[in-house]
Amino acid sequence: MRTSQPHVLIVEDEPAQREVLSYNLEAEGFRTSKAENGEEALMMVAEETPDVIVLDWMLPSVSGIEVCRQLKTRAETKGVPIIMLSARSEEVDKVRGLETGADDYVVKPYSVSELMARVRTQLRRVRPSTVGEVLTFEDIILDAETHRVTRDGQSLKLGPTEFRLLSTFMEKPGRVWSREQLLDRVWGRDIYVDTRTVDVHVGRLRKVLGQHGGQDLLRTVRGSGYALG
Repeated sequence: MRTSQPHVLIVEDEPAQREVLSYNLEAEGFRTSKAENGEEALMMVAEETPDVIVLDWMLPSVSGIEVCRQLKTRAETKGVPIIMLSARSEEVDKVRGLETGADDYVVKPYSVSELMARVRTQLRRVRPSTVGEVLTFEDIILDAETHRVTRDGQSLKLGPTEFRLLSTFMEKPGRVWSREQLLDRVWGRDIYVDTRTVDVHVGRLRKVLGQHGGQDLLRTVRGSGYALG
């Protein structure tokens, strides 16, 4: 089973709230993981970087504000969107949360449907293909909603794995992805796939992209991985 859906980490110390958020996010097609305190959240992020974090302000051990501050000062996690949840409705509290690095601030009690919309908004920034955005790079156009890819006006036929690979590359052109990072993003962590499998599928993707001619836009970065452009 493919497990490369957008990954949302829920950090909430109230069990009922955690379950409600998890249920609704998974119903929207997201993969979720859950932490009940700040210390656990930091450990989980170190093991697997999520696409979005929904983070409660008031947490035992390490507060949500401190979790946010730590994640936003680390190079590997500073780009992860954080949606802060808080019962604090004063403007000064909202400003503090945003200045700490939170990308959005939602006051409790909140509408679940509104929170889902805010999660999708943050995903649109970091993983646009997962919310149906059309991606373009050079002469390549990828329509995630219709699952169509063209290059220089020519339609390309990609298998599902190659399509997810290309989506990943096109979301962040120029970024060098290691084989392990591609395994996490494209195949997911719930199944075992040998890293050499990445090379096979990148080779297939490269072949399809070049079938009508044109520059080879996929770069092999020796000792590091692959990049588009």
